[in-house]
Amino acid sequence: MDAIARLLRPRSVAVIGASADPTKTAGRPMAYLKKLGFAGEVFPVNPKVDSIDGLPCYKDVASLPAVPDVGIVLLGAERAHQAVQELAAQGCPAAIVLASGYAETGQAGAARQQQLLQAAGRMRILGPNTIGLVNLTDHIMLSATGALEMDSFPVGSIGVVSQSGGILGSLLSRAAARGIGLSKLISTSNEVDLELSDFIDHLADDPATRVIALYIETVRHPQKFRQACLKAARMGKPVVAFKIGRSEAGALAAVSHTGAMAGADRMYDALFRDVGVIRARTFADLLDIPAALATGRSLHGQRVAILTSTGGAGTLVSDELGLAGFATPAPDEATASTLRALNSGSEAVLDRNPIDVTLAGLRPDLLRGAIRALLASPSYDALVIVVGSSGLARPELMAGAIEDCLPDSDKPVLAYVSPHAPAVGKLLTEKGVPAYAAAESISAAVAAMHQVARRPACAPLLPEPQIPETGPLPTGALDEAQAKQLFGRFGLPCTAERVVHTPEQAMAAATELGGPVVLKILSAHIAHKSDVGGVAVGVAVQALPERMAQMRQRVQLSTGQAPDTFLVQEMVQGGVELILGMHRDALGTAIMLGMGGVTAELLQDTAMRWVAGPAGLSRSEALSMAQALKTWPLLVGYRGRPHADVEALVDAVVAFSRMAGQLGEHLLEAEINPLFVLPQGQGVRAADGVAVLR
Repeated sequence: MDAIARLLRPRSVAVIGASADPTKTAGRPMAYLKKLGFAGEVFPVNPKVDSIDGLPCYKDVASLPAVPDVGIVLLGAERAHQAVQELAAQGCPAAIVLASGYAETGQAGAARQQQLLQAAGRMRILGPNTIGLVNLTDHIMLSATGALEMDSFPVGSIGVVSQSGGILGSLLSRAAARGIGLSKLISTSNEVDLELSDFIDHLADDPATRVIALYIETVRHPQKFRQACLKAARMGKPVVAFKIGRSEAGALAAVSHTGAMAGADRMYDALFRDVGVIRARTFADLLDIPAALATGRSLHGQRVAILTSTGGAGTLVSDELGLAGFATPAPDEATASTLRALNSGSEAVLDRNPIDVTLAGLRPDLLRGAIRALLASPSYDALVIVVGSSGLARPELMAGAIEDCLPDSDKPVLAYVSPHAPAVGKLLTEKGVPAYAAAESISAAVAAMHQVARRPACAPLLPEPQIPETGPLPTGALDEAQAKQLFGRFGLPCTAERVVHTPEQAMAAATELGGPVVLKILSAHIAHKSDVGGVAVGVAVQALPERMAQMRQRVQLSTGQAPDTFLVQEMVQGGVELILGMHRDALGTAIMLGMGGVTAELLQDTAMRWVAGPAGLSRSEALSMAQALKTWPLLVGYRGRPHADVEALVDAVVAFSRMAGQLGEHLLEAEINPLFVLPQGQGVRAADGVAVLR
């Protein structure tokens, strides 16, 4: 049994700094262990008292009669490291440090945290600044949170890992109030040692856990997180994450448009998508979505039947599902005929969707018949039951009727409780029908179930590709010509162009390129050339001397620098302008594709995908990025436009992603804007480029 398994399922627990007063924080862990019926040994350590709650109290760790599996350290930050060192010396596998006053307080606290880690040696540490953990599966509470003062805790199959202790208590109490069963809850907090990914990895193997819910402040070890989430996916266990900090600004000093548009939160989106994590958009979703997924029912389509006893609430649910991309079609004729056979006069409208059974709350036979007909119907992939006021008089009848029908099908069945009736929602959830008080929660849960069902199987791990020999690379910010030379090494088609210094050279280059050209300044220090008047389009050969002089003057007025080097570039016309860039931060590397040109940042129509290694993106991933754009129709013949060369676009995205993956940390920023996607069969052209190398 490894240290994390011992931590979650200890046979013995030492409580260092235990208090005889159960109302104090230091007295709670022992009280909670007793309350939930911990069957192992408990060793209180406190030199000031002889016994606590009938158990002998030991003066120090060295006096313990046996080596504990876990030590709960309740001492302050100034003394906690001493207890940790003593536990480690005894061979204790793991310790939980509840004290605050560490890295969260500044440099002095960070030094104390490092001291704590050194004191632990090979012993594993949960915390510090944690409220501990709760193992409801095995009736073990190693925590001091006041949330454990509740009378009962529903045991279920949702494991929770939170980087906030207070949020863990909040989730525990909210879940209990709604009848949502949890398996394990772990507060990792400062993560001096054990962190988020360690517990995702462990819960992926835990037979009592079916869904893993995460409250994330930051991912400290992205690659470890990625591997843990992929393991959970292989084990068939959905991971749902609520990430705070969504309003963080992006890299304000970024050279490229990509850097300005990516931002930390978009990077998390890309990471979560890459590893199959379902992102909870609201805090409520962090329980709402796992509650639906924990039923183990699969949603393989987007057609939802709504069985309602109140017309307004049924329409509300239908509208929210429609906004989320789901259909609520009327019943097929066979299903409608079955429903009509249940007709009870004016009480029911059974041949449209929502299917209105107004008095179903008082007619369990009608409700059973309608539920069975809808679950058996080939027209529907899921069923939402709206519980209105008529169902509140005798909620156990409605809940029992629904429960009776669940074995008939593996289709998802969810409930929307329209009046404010928490007790009814709790009863339904406990019966295996996740119940919600908001229509938005229904659509979020249904969307998550559909996402899980559509998740592709994890591909087998392939050997890393050989990185091609690219020759020596420049360093620092590259000018456009240098950037395109770099892109060309990786197979990206670029515009034909010439670097020039004089009007005569410019005219000769334009003549060679064949007609009107694009004239640009060439500078590694001015990335957004059009902002300072450094780009002219469609310049005739004879007009080049005058335009060069005008451009030099205008750029000098804007920047204080008079350019002496220019780029004469072929004119590209008739294509769709996209932006293709990469963004790298502490989390990792992502590729961004979007609508390009000078309005790229204004439009913000982009898709991002995570680059996990030198292999870059697959062709299917690259295509899915393009298809995710709102402006995708422009590439496939919108309003008579010619179809763009999507195959060449996919090739370019794959090549660009491999460049980012293979250059790794050497490549700080890279962007093509615009990337012209020409009509079908004509390929793509990188018309401008930015690159910064370490």
